[in-house]
Amino acid sequence: MGFTTIGAAPVHAKHKASCHCGAVELRLDLPDGVVDPRRCNCSYCRRRGTIVASVPLSGLHVVKGAEHLKLYTFNTQTAKHYFCSICGIHTHHQRRSNPALYGYNLACLDGIDPFDLPDVPTSDGVHHPADRHAE
Repeated sequence: MGFTTIGAAPVHAKHKASCHCGAVELRLDLPDGVVDPRRCNCSYCRRRGTIVASVPLSGLHVVKGAEHLKLYTFNTQTAKHYFCSICGIHTHHQRRSNPALYGYNLACLDGIDPFDLPDVPTSDGVHHPADRHAE
C-alpha cells in the first residue's frame, strides 16, 4: 500500500498531473496511492532533483499535449525521459531498471506538495547494473 494522502491532500485513484504551464496533462491510475516514492542519484536525476514513483505503462495516460512532449535519453538509451517543450518540466520517464513501468514526477500531481513526504529514500543510479563501464 502506498501514500493515499500526502500532507493533507488526498491521492486519488485516478489523479491528474500536469507540467508547469499546463500544456501537458496526464491521468495516472493510482489505486494504491503513491507507491515507493524515491529520488535517484544518477547524473541526470541528481541535477533534476525530482521525487518519482512508478506506475505500470498502462497506468499513465497523456490526455493533453502529447505534441509538446520531448524525449531525452542518454548512456544506455534505455530510459526515456519526457518533458514539456514549453516550460521544460519533467513529467515522466520509462524506467531503465524496469521498462514495464513509468516513473512520474510527484510534483506534477495536482494538489500534491512533494515536500510533505517524510524521508524520501535515494536509489543508487550512479552504480546502476545496466551502466556501461570503461575497460
